[in-house]
Amino acid sequence: MRVEAVRAALDRRLDRTSNAPLAVGFSGGGDSLFLLKAVLDWAGERRVLAFVVDHQLQADSARWTADAVAKARALGAEGKALAWTGDKPSTGLPAAARRARHALLAEAAREAGAKVLLLGHTASDLAEGAAMRAEGSTVSDPRQWAPSPVWPEGRSVFLLRPLLGLTREAIRQALAAEGETWLDDPANDDLRYARARARASDPDAVSPTQVTPPSPPAFQIDPAGAIRLPRDVAAAHLAAALLCAAGTERPPRGERLARLAERLRANETFAATLSGARVEAADNVLICRDAGETARGGLSPLDLSPGQTGVWDGRWEITAGTAPLTVFALKGRAASLSPGQRGQLSAVPAAARPSLPLIVGPAAVPYSPALDGPDLAAEGGACARPLVLDRFKAAIGRIDQESVT
Repeated sequence: MRVEAVRAALDRRLDRTSNAPLAVGFSGGGDSLFLLKAVLDWAGERRVLAFVVDHQLQADSARWTADAVAKARALGAEGKALAWTGDKPSTGLPAAARRARHALLAEAAREAGAKVLLLGHTASDLAEGAAMRAEGSTVSDPRQWAPSPVWPEGRSVFLLRPLLGLTREAIRQALAAEGETWLDDPANDDLRYARARARASDPDAVSPTQVTPPSPPAFQIDPAGAIRLPRDVAAAHLAAALLCAAGTERPPRGERLARLAERLRANETFAATLSGARVEAADNVLICRDAGETARGGLSPLDLSPGQTGVWDGRWEITAGTAPLTVFALKGRAASLSPGQRGQLSAVPAAARPSLPLIVGPAAVPYSPALDGPDLAAEGGACARPLVLDRFKAAIGRIDQESVT
């Protein structure tokens, strides 16, 4: 087995000197059991958190979850159960379950102070993905290191998959040699789902390919969250900019993204919208939130109670102080700003101004945390953190280790 590759991945991506805990997605299955044992062996004195997600889709799921938590604790991790509650969709269940799982794991990791969530995907998962794509699926391959795919739940959380060089069979052989037993989820054999059908076809294992990503683009991000890029930006980086500037999660469709990239390379001067973002192409490319796009409700007001933290429009993390507050889009409300803040608006691209956040409390003059000036005073200790810059840096590969910020 290429166990040394697993340790090399942990050495490459993780920081031995960090005081932050390490989070592991643990199901009790063979892959996650092998992963948890490897992480515990590597971690030394660092805390290891094992999060077990109960999707509540099987009659025995509560018992399986309890057994997995107990197993994690017996191995030396801090085990905790997480549950996907509420109604389940009648269609698209695998995708909904996958998103719910990622959201639960990311939120638990972030709340515990963990920057990295380790997952047990293997070379067998890569092979199954290839088989699914051959049948028309658009499923993508898991990468060894990537930002969490859910937003805003996954903000500040990275995924590490150190087992991509190992097959499921090799992992189980190694566990059996150690006398370990593990859970086999019957959902993996349910041929109603594409993943189970691909697994049943027993595809050949696929090693992770070493694809050299395009160089990260030169970019600028202003305090309002508007991104400026060169016109020859790679399509992958353009897609990342659209998502980050708009605060959205779902990538643009491939054909629409390709058409936009072609127009940029053709040196057209134009304005367009895609995936909740506005694109203005001139000497360079300005990408900001499309203030006219309200279908997804992202620009809706956000009410926060004292001390509560929330994410407004996928672009700003805002924490109320001792007083309640409401966050609005600035569109139609600029006159309520203080004279100092109104004076700062001219420095913001015109297309980005309507989608700036406006914080309104019970007493103070409304203010926008995107604007500087002497009149900016957060009522009752409220604070705001812009998310666009860090998210974009993560998306384009500027953050490739736990210790890099």
